Amino acid sequence: MTRVKGATRGRLRGWGGVTGMAVACAVTASLTLLPLAHGDGTSGGRSAGHGATSAVHAEAEECEDPEASIPSADAGGPTIDRIRKRGKLVAGVDQNSFRWGYRNPETGALEGFDIDLVRAIAEDILGDRDAVIFRAIPTNQRVAALEHDKVDVVVRTMTINCKRAGQVSFSTAYFQAGQQVLAPKASEISGYDESLKGKRICTAEGSTAYDALAENSFGAVFEDEHDETELDEDLLTVPNQLDCLVRLQLGEVDAVVTDNALAAGQAAQDPAVELKGDKPFTTEYYGVAAKLGADDLVARVNHVLEGYRQGGEDSPWMTSYREWLATGLPGITGPPAPKYRTD
Repeated sequence: MTRVKGATRGRLRGWGGVTGMAVACAVTASLTLLPLAHGDGTSGGRSAGHGATSAVHAEAEECEDPEASIPSADAGGPTIDRIRKRGKLVAGVDQNSFRWGYRNPETGALEGFDIDLVRAIAEDILGDRDAVIFRAIPTNQRVAALEHDKVDVVVRTMTINCKRAGQVSFSTAYFQAGQQVLAPKASEISGYDESLKGKRICTAEGSTAYDALAENSFGAVFEDEHDETELDEDLLTVPNQLDCLVRLQLGEVDAVVTDNALAAGQAAQDPAVELKGDKPFTTEYYGVAAKLGADDLVARVNHVLEGYRQGGEDSPWMTSYREWLATGLPGITGPPAPKYRTD
């Protein structure tokens, strides 16, 4: 569970204490919906976000353009056949990222930009946008969920990169984002720069935000240290990104590093925090992930994405963007163009 220190329980920023604790409960709920082994295939230790097998490293070293996916196709195949036989698409999603994948508190239904895309995939494969089994998974279990056949696809703001391209198969990119710092408005932190020195920074385990800090932390404290007298609970590196917002509100950390797309949703939830810096310090692309080798499913998802992008302002992509993201991320004129492999 999310650790709450007694000395800071009453120091929630922005949200009232009751609401803040409700969010903490929601985070815990997402962790219990799909218990999995860690990303390295064991029941303990770090996920693959903090380490990778030699095979993954070899694959990553050969990767030059991870956003290039296999060509689109509307044909079937073994993975598509299995989904049709089941009659449901099993999708790994988030239930705690406002405007991306979250539970509507009034209806209990999952909603958001990623959820719309999952339903479009289900409609194309099964002819029914509601033929979906949603499984909420933590950030650090996205790869494991696919490796262990717990889900068919992961649609959960998952950044395409070379390391992950050796672990899963990605569709073409469906959204462009970038890493940015989220901190209280009154904070002296100015962005991803020297103002982070000595500050406690929270990231999600297995995230590209953690990788960015590992490469250059500007003197920030972003890794947990344990000794024999402490519970094995991480304060700075958490399973779900929303856990970081809760810790920020409790005063347990000074800032969060995450995708600007997710941070914008969190800033909309809590008016006491804001994005720091003029723009993201990385350029990243989200893709739909499938199990490594599930080429028929990836090709079919790419086919869905081709139709999802078409229509300009009236495209399904722009309709979903206006409904969920335009308020927090204004000015986006369309989705990123697809890239396809030529080999």
